[in-house]
Amino acid sequence: MRIVTMVLMQMLGTLSLCLAVTVAVPTQEKRVHHHSDLSDHVHDDTHGYQYDHEAFLGKEEAKTFDQLTPEESKDRLGKIVDRIDTNSDGHVNHGELHHWIKHRQRRYIEENVNKHWNEYDLNKDGLVAWEEYKNTTYGYYLDEEFDDVDDKANYKSMLTKDERRFKAADGNKDGIATKKEFTAFLHPEEYDHMKNIVVVETIEDIDKDGDGLINLQEYIGDMFTSENGESEPDWVQTEKQHFYEFRDVNKDGTLDAAEVTQWILPGEIDHADNEAKHLIHETDTDKDERLTKKEILENWNMFVGSQATNYGEDLTKRHEEL
Repeated sequence: MRIVTMVLMQMLGTLSLCLAVTVAVPTQEKRVHHHSDLSDHVHDDTHGYQYDHEAFLGKEEAKTFDQLTPEESKDRLGKIVDRIDTNSDGHVNHGELHHWIKHRQRRYIEENVNKHWNEYDLNKDGLVAWEEYKNTTYGYYLDEEFDDVDDKANYKSMLTKDERRFKAADGNKDGIATKKEFTAFLHPEEYDHMKNIVVVETIEDIDKDGDGLINLQEYIGDMFTSENGESEPDWVQTEKQHFYEFRDVNKDGTLDAAEVTQWILPGEIDHADNEAKHLIHETDTDKDERLTKKEILENWNMFVGSQATNYGEDLTKRHEEL
């Protein structure tokens, strides 16, 4: 699980280009989003609750509580609990908590897309054409045929990959994306018909020798590179073992597309359901399989702690939306 989290953390999707304008070089980042988990942090409660914070409140909202006192955090958490308890029976059951976590994850995606929609919908027709996206992201450098960019070949490759992904997301093949199609373009991991793109881009990002396969050196090198004689940490040896024992199913020394699919898209796991069960198991003091506000507040640091969200702003600005 650690390798998936670490590698996929690095594969930032097309949103890394969303900040690019016609006077800025598109950023050279690995560009695949992946939503195999609710957080980019390792889910290990012995090392903190960052995973739980992001799962409970959303990835983009796990920051503002850093500025709050414990009292303020608990006060805002109490208001959140009231919203989760939709039947107002004084308890948060598994269904309510599961629904809440799913809601936070959907909202992360929606806000992620809405944040930049107007930057690309240049003619304000409620659609984003490929030409609008391409010109907004690469415009100046297209005119110069990327001659002003140090790594010309790489940026041309980025443009080609963007176009391929846009066409895959464009369901009716009219060269124009609706909000749903644009969401599939920015977050292909969320859509079944886009998952092949996730696999292809993952291989392209990690495969350095261009043979369409991922060998052990490429697999490890994508997350760890020794600098100044630095010795390999213990976890690298563990991941090498995982490569041979679990990733390389046919034992040919490389990962092909099918094996990469099993690695990064290991079936339809309901992480929100698992997280709801985890939070209840860890904080349900009386073991009645539901949580009271008291039980949640007594374990406030697991739900929000010192790193939670700008949910406080949500409460005042978008009370009715939640």
